[in-house]
Amino acid sequence: MHKEWKFATKAVQAGYEPKPGEPRILPIYESTTFYYDSTDYVAGLFDLKEEGHMYSRISNPTLDAFEKKMAALEGGVGALSTSSGQAATTISLINVCQAGEHIVAASTLYGGTFTLLSVTFKKLGIEVTFVDPEAEEEEIKAAFQPNTKALFAETIGNPGLNVLDFEKFARIARDKGVPLIIDNTFATPYLCRPLEHGAHVVIHSTTKYIDGQARSVGGVIVDGGNFPWDNGRFPTFTEPDPAYHGLRYVETFGNLAYITKARVQFMRDIGLTMSPFTAFLLHMSLETLALRMQKHSENALRLAQYLEGHDKVAWVNYPGLKSSPSYERARKYLPLGCGGILTFGLKGGLKEGKKFMESLKLAALVVHLGDTRTCVLHPASMTHRQLSEEEQRIAGVTPDLIRVSVGIEDIEDIIADFEQAINKAV
Repeated sequence: MHKEWKFATKAVQAGYEPKPGEPRILPIYESTTFYYDSTDYVAGLFDLKEEGHMYSRISNPTLDAFEKKMAALEGGVGALSTSSGQAATTISLINVCQAGEHIVAASTLYGGTFTLLSVTFKKLGIEVTFVDPEAEEEEIKAAFQPNTKALFAETIGNPGLNVLDFEKFARIARDKGVPLIIDNTFATPYLCRPLEHGAHVVIHSTTKYIDGQARSVGGVIVDGGNFPWDNGRFPTFTEPDPAYHGLRYVETFGNLAYITKARVQFMRDIGLTMSPFTAFLLHMSLETLALRMQKHSENALRLAQYLEGHDKVAWVNYPGLKSSPSYERARKYLPLGCGGILTFGLKGGLKEGKKFMESLKLAALVVHLGDTRTCVLHPASMTHRQLSEEEQRIAGVTPDLIRVSVGIEDIEDIIADFEQAINKAV
């Protein structure tokens, strides 16, 4: 794979390189198992001494191609596909944090992620402290404990749409000796590559823009290969693993230690595996990611500008607007566009917002985002419903907030649909 290729070329060409006489398009290897002619070779696979596939729960040629393409697009050394974005979040964190240990996370997270960290992780014996990502550096550092093992945040908060201060978070992670793990779902690697801004691990819910068609649930973890796991704080990377006859991950795999451990420990044992058909669809969808994200960003900015000038709209939040608190940060970290998500509230409040959503004809009310089709959602009563009012407020969710995932339809049609729905609601 040619590292000098530009992004759009990698999106089309990376990951799968057929040999003469092989299919030009990535095949779907819909097989649970693989054929061998040597018992010693199979033994070597299970001892992690040989390269190859031992079982599709752990690896598969179709998944491998998708993972290589995602690693290339994010600028990482390796990747691991998962059955969902939640699975990617879970594995990315338990790969570094065990029961009795601690994580610091930004409070501006997707509701499902917040619940995963605040409720489910607590049941697993992992404590999480949530911090305001806009807080001063020393205040965030004060949340760290001697057993803190990761700093976690989203590139663009869901649905607060705050753009992360990567420089600050990377400095905190470096000073505290922990990896910075970033959920880059909203931005995609086309708009932002967190590894270039100090992150160490990047995750995605591929269900969203990576797929782009609302077809397949999935996730992926990308390893930057740039964290010193032998810094004395992560013994599971440096001490012998009894499951593999005393193998030490950093010693054996070097800068691939993190992603290898995630695969051969947690994918092996928990099995949150992506299907080969899903990997095939995602590998194909990535070919148009650059084109789609350009259009999503253009349309979202146009719609945000229209709403900002509407006399029946109380407020609008989109990082590409000069009125956004994240505008200058977006110019720094999202120079190609700010993605397809915006939020707004109508004058009057919740009642009018519900009437608006039910009056839309082109845009659909669905629990989803990142689709080619424009859709809307009410986070307070849907994606963030499990959170208390205070937790919703901290996450950037207000009762009147309407989240819009702007599609790639003609922007004039989108605006016309919003106009008629607003007039019916207010």
